Amino acid sequence: MAVLAEAGKKPNNISISLYRAVWRWHFLAGLFVIPFMINLAVTGGLYLFKDEIDDTVFAYRNIVEPQGQTLAPSVLSENARAAVPGSKIVRYRVPADPSHSVRVTVGTSTENVLVFVNPYSGAVLGTVAAENEFNKVVRNIHSLKYFGFVPNRIIEAVGGMALILVVTGFYLWWPRSQTGGVVSVRGTPSKRVFWRDLHAVTGASAGALIFFLAISGMPWSGYWGEQVNAALSSAGMGYPTKLWDDVPLSTVPTKDVVDHAGWTVENAPVPASNTASKGENVSLDQIVTATNEAGMFPGYEVSLPRGKGGVYTAAIFPDDIARQQTIHYNQYTGKPLIDIKFSDYGIGGKAIEFGVGVHMGQYFGLANQILMLLTCLAIALMSVTAIVMWWKRRPSGRLGVPPMPSQTSVFVMLTVVILGFGVAFPLTGFAILAMLVIDQLVTRIPSPLKRVFS
Repeated sequence: MAVLAEAGKKPNNISISLYRAVWRWHFLAGLFVIPFMINLAVTGGLYLFKDEIDDTVFAYRNIVEPQGQTLAPSVLSENARAAVPGSKIVRYRVPADPSHSVRVTVGTSTENVLVFVNPYSGAVLGTVAAENEFNKVVRNIHSLKYFGFVPNRIIEAVGGMALILVVTGFYLWWPRSQTGGVVSVRGTPSKRVFWRDLHAVTGASAGALIFFLAISGMPWSGYWGEQVNAALSSAGMGYPTKLWDDVPLSTVPTKDVVDHAGWTVENAPVPASNTASKGENVSLDQIVTATNEAGMFPGYEVSLPRGKGGVYTAAIFPDDIARQQTIHYNQYTGKPLIDIKFSDYGIGGKAIEFGVGVHMGQYFGLANQILMLLTCLAIALMSVTAIVMWWKRRPSGRLGVPPMPSQTSVFVMLTVVILGFGVAFPLTGFAILAMLVIDQLVTRIPSPLKRVFS
């Protein structure tokens, strides 16, 4: 009977150890990502409504009254250039509709400046340094681009950690005969259980969408995104490399020419103009006319040639991803060298563009924006509830890391599984290993930190 009793306890002990192991990893991952997740949620929520912000807060420079015929692009761009002494024209954005202004990017020796011009009167409506434009600032804070190379790469690790948090969070939430904290919230705000349940119920409700946001944001990450992009392109599942077979190429990637390239084509090399046909440059007016005749969706932007071998590049990456298009023109003849549309992308490129489009609230209108906004709010709420829950639980003067399970083999096996995320996302893997090393050093080596971390 004693043997049977011990046998009966063993699964329960394993279950308890597994729960503690999952809880410990959930806590450690949360400790690492919470500040970043709050930033991602706030800036991501703002960026979902970038067009609405432009058309309301910055309506004075973006919205115009339609007045019949518009002036030629060359006239409008020259007015913009004159508004910034010593500048040269870099890009010209065609209005998305008759009620929007033209945006011309001009460059000086120190910076690019966005100049907004009324397409009917030619009047300059406003100027702003390209790096200070509101939505650009939000985007750069979102990616931590302002803070240098290392923080920018940390965001990639955070994305992988968010996946771990969702998976471990679902395990911790899973009903185990408790009467609350599954779909209802117990207690009052003065009680820790209230914050625990609010955290768990919110996570269970929004977990799948948070997982989607994390995984669909990874293609824009510095290391992982570039590797996947290169792998898909070489396998014929990204941009159609065969279009580049019969044209002279430069070493400049598309993302260095256009203001904001689509993910699939951002690393595609820009073709070069054949200088053997060098002569009088084709005008911006001719390129805009040719692009309109090619059927490109309004709102596209034309980048002017850089140097003797440069090309005109007309590109648009609108909310409707099926209308993505990039055309490169020979600057001397106006001949289209490459014309690539969304329909030309491989299956991998199309799938990722779809994920990115939904992630940015672009794919199915206002409903998409609201759904992603609610997910951002859920992330912010979960981060705040996690902090409050931890504060109420932690022992005085200590961090309150959940205890190591009694069966350390369970923790080891779970760690191996979690390292699988590190194989898929290398920078996340480095973060996991770093956390594991710090955790083990603190718990195994006697020091004041051991008490703090307990």
